[in-house]
Amino acid sequence: MESSAAGDAVGSADSGTPAGSRVVASAAYGSEDLPPSSRAAGPPRTARRSPWNRRRDWAVVAVIGVLVVALSVLVAVKSDNLHTSRALADTPAALPEPPDAVPGAMTQLWQAPSSATPVPIGQDDTVTTADNGEVAGRDPLTGQIRWHYTRNNLPLCTVDTAWGRVNAVYHKSEGCSEVTQLNPATGQITAQRNGDAELGTRLVSDGTHVTTTGKHLLDTWRDDLVKSMEYGQVPFPQYTNKQPRPGCTYGTVAAAAEKIGVIERCPDDPHDRLTVYRATGEHEDEPPVLFSTVLAGSHARVVAMSGDLTAVLLPEQKLLVIFGADGAQKTAYPLDLPASDLAGDPTGGTEQVTRTSDAVYWFTGTKTVALSRDDLAPRWTLDGTVGPGITFAGQLVVPIHGGLAVLNETDGSTLRTVGVDRGGYSGPVRLTALGPVLLEQRGPVVAALR
Repeated sequence: MESSAAGDAVGSADSGTPAGSRVVASAAYGSEDLPPSSRAAGPPRTARRSPWNRRRDWAVVAVIGVLVVALSVLVAVKSDNLHTSRALADTPAALPEPPDAVPGAMTQLWQAPSSATPVPIGQDDTVTTADNGEVAGRDPLTGQIRWHYTRNNLPLCTVDTAWGRVNAVYHKSEGCSEVTQLNPATGQITAQRNGDAELGTRLVSDGTHVTTTGKHLLDTWRDDLVKSMEYGQVPFPQYTNKQPRPGCTYGTVAAAAEKIGVIERCPDDPHDRLTVYRATGEHEDEPPVLFSTVLAGSHARVVAMSGDLTAVLLPEQKLLVIFGADGAQKTAYPLDLPASDLAGDPTGGTEQVTRTSDAVYWFTGTKTVALSRDDLAPRWTLDGTVGPGITFAGQLVVPIHGGLAVLNETDGSTLRTVGVDRGGYSGPVRLTALGPVLLEQRGPVVAALR
């Protein structure tokens, strides 16, 4: 309204019509009508020279203009948008239903590079692969790319799924600090954030929150990627002295029921420490610790969490120890595992674990151990596996050398085996089921079987 009125006043003055008292008063006096004080004689005044009439001033202006243009070009070259390409897709047609039972023979439909996915991602009738800087949504039956989100100037750190969405973590600056969340069906961006995750990070989900692993800092996000908690060496703390032990380093991480469990290695402790804290609190850099207890040994690993229970591997004693909500040891189970399965922390600080409605399946490196979801007690162990199990076509399927084993979930007995040609690949295999398609993560490659 003010701009319009000012415009009207100017328009009126230009037309010779008074538009305000100040304009009218100025127009009412002629030189002979001035008051006596205004007619007093005085020396003529010399007009001031504009400071911008000199050549050097215009040269300075020209130089500034050149610098502005150069800076604009530099910003454009460095711009994230300039190095980002993407294509969206319509919602895909529904896949056929899975078979009533695992087929007696399965053939490979396609395979694609996907070095940034620790586990194959299949949801919303789409397979998501991630390699170099590209995240791509593919047709499960053909492998054809339907959508993609590509950062040409940034490599991927890790990509995983939570909340029914794909979370792509990119390596920017010194860490894994840029996160883009995507709709798996269409490739639409649903959220983005900058964070402080470390190189080598993995994403651990409890179904409600996602936590990044790391040696010095754990970050937790809610489903819109807003940070809900930080644990460890916080880069820019809002409050000082709120972290319980910022000088420790971290081993394995697990999560369940909005709680995070982490193995800490602190200089003042005789052995490793198990700490469990909440994923949310009053302040994001003041973690609400539920309990923290020094363990009976070193090189410990958090295997899994379920409800208020936490299962910890003590390699030196070859024990799986179950801790309750208060940090007290509830029970311990002996484990028959080779030395190779007990040595060191797993890649990314997370154990290879899957869950079904009845059990938690843990791949130790040479064996698959079934743990009860109720109390995390070991139920049975299968030797000679290459990964944990999943439910496919209503049956428990575990990857083995040369194929798949279809098991009785209650006792682990083998019902039958299915041969799979993996082309000479003999390393760990992670599985995901999507309708009638079984996905295998074979190192840096995802393969689809049917």
